[in-house]
Amino acid sequence: MFKFSIAKNSKEGKSFIKNVSLAIKNIDISDLSDSCKIEEATKSLASRIEYAWKLNAKQVQIMKHSKSWWNEECNRTLNNYRITRSLDNWKLFKSTVKSTKRIFFDDKIQEIANKKHRPWELMNWVNKHKLPAIESIKYNNHQCLEIDNLWNVLHSTFNMALHCQVNVNILNEITDKLILSWPTFSKVEFRLALANCNNSFTPSSDKLLWSHLKTIFIDDDYLNVIISIANACIKVGYWSLYFKRSTMVVIPKPNKKSYDSLKAFKPIVLLNTVSKLIEKVIGECFQFNMASNDFIHPSQLSGLKFKSTIDTGVALTHIIQTGWVKNLSTSTLAFNIAQFFPSLNY
Repeated sequence: MFKFSIAKNSKEGKSFIKNVSLAIKNIDISDLSDSCKIEEATKSLASRIEYAWKLNAKQVQIMKHSKSWWNEECNRTLNNYRITRSLDNWKLFKSTVKSTKRIFFDDKIQEIANKKHRPWELMNWVNKHKLPAIESIKYNNHQCLEIDNLWNVLHSTFNMALHCQVNVNILNEITDKLILSWPTFSKVEFRLALANCNNSFTPSSDKLLWSHLKTIFIDDDYLNVIISIANACIKVGYWSLYFKRSTMVVIPKPNKKSYDSLKAFKPIVLLNTVSKLIEKVIGECFQFNMASNDFIHPSQLSGLKFKSTIDTGVALTHIIQTGWVKNLSTSTLAFNIAQFFPSLNY
């Protein structure tokens, strides 16, 4: 099996970051006054990033003996030994492998320790992962044996909301609030959102990692280009097609007795990294404005910053201790709690 990739901390990786930086810098943002201009700018960004990837990515062969710690230095010393067959080159190769493995595993242990702060999380990494026994998927009592048939079933199941009609008249039932103007984005907001992103996440079709953007956006000139595009999207009220592009990966849920049903699988949607960054900043601003202007119901706890299951437990304890649930049946209690806490899932 072959695939194209760029090794971490390699010269190709540094060249890829440099090419993407130049691509962002050369985007024309002088006029982003309408949707066509925004689409043109983002399309140019997409094509330049794709070209930078093709320019630097190398083809690698994935085999059952492939190791994640193996690097170019191991390749070079092994090739030297195969050419010369000398004992010194063999010793050099073994020494290189040993030091490479030590550095790789030390970095991995440090990463897990810093991210999770729990030593036993290392066990999930070192233990063997048994792959589930995958069976042919059944849909409407028919087995999906052909690729086209399987794709149609997955698409119709996981993209059920596609092309669904939405009744916008329900917005008329909402009480009118004071109209506020959306503030322009700042470099601080983008860098704060970027700092909280995990470098080990799986990228989408643009192949950009958070670590790439953290390196690129140290320079204000590159970050200002993305901020200008984000501000234009809000002002014009248009979201680029490039930002909507995503890759869906269907993975099996763990510990299922059978994998012949679509319920045993779940989709993971991977958005382009630049669009994810802008959406993160929009989400932060959106939540702050809603909370500061009392647009959020007091019982809404799910999905909010500084709210957790502890807050839900404290609220329920308060309700019980005040006697509000006295003489209520279990079903009535569950119904009343659901009305009071609409964010909870039962």
